[in-house]
Parts: sequence; structure tokens; C-alpha cells
Amino acid sequence: MGNGKFAARKCKRVANDNRWRDTNYARRQLGLDIKSDPLEGAPQGRGIVLEKVGVEAKQPNSAIRKCVRVQLIKNGRQVTAFAVGDGAINFIDEHDEVTIEGIGGRLGRSKGDIPGVRFQVIGVNNVCLREMVLGKKEKPRR
Repeated sequence: MGNGKFAARKCKRVANDNRWRDTNYARRQLGLDIKSDPLEGAPQGRGIVLEKVGVEAKQPNSAIRKCVRVQLIKNGRQVTAFAVGDGAINFIDEHDEVTIEGIGGRLGRSKGDIPGVRFQVIGVNNVCLREMVLGKKEKPRR
């Protein structure tokens, strides 16, 4: 049996041991990104609106971005989601059921000048929010 310094068996074992020193490999193998993700790896999620909040934009911009606090149905976690579109926040009321998705920042983080907001609202009561903003559909009466 070859047990030398450069024997294939030993090289293979050393390479596998050293793999765990790569942060991205370790996080991927342990599933840490999915565990910490409120949507648990799903592309979209549904939740109930708890309140409307205004988030101040980061420097050098000056605006109040209209967001909503949402409690997810699948696991009860609370997240903040951005309401995209001019006047979109007016179509969203408390206790509405909304559909949210990732906002598209790098590595699942926040995007642009909205600090701490990683999700956006795409639907309200199973109706597309964008179509309501454009005036193509009306919000259903409950």
C-alpha cells in the first residue's frame, strides 16, 4: 500500500479535509443559508400584513420608502417587504394576505438604498400588485 506524501489516496484525503476551510463550501454543506432564510429556500412566500412602515433611504438619497411588516404563514417569522410602485402602499391594508419574494440584492441581501429590507410585495389577496398600480385590476372586496 502506498502511504507516501504524494500518494493519490493521501492527496485525496488532504484535499477533502481542506475543503472545509472554504467558507462557501462549509456554509453550503451545512445548509446555513437556507436555515437562516425566512422563506426557507422557497422562491416566494405568503404572509399577513401587520403594519405599514416607512423606511428612510440611505445617504445620499432622501426619501421614505413605503414598506410593510409581514408575518409569514409557514413559520411565523416577521420580515419587512418593500411595496414597489407609485402609490402601491395604498392597495395594501393591515391584515391583508400578501405574496412576497426576494428583492434581488446580491447574495439575498437588501438592494439599493433601502436598509434592512430584503423582500418585495408582488401580490395582495392573490391579485398582482403591479396590475393594481397600473389600473388593470381592482383589489377584491372581502
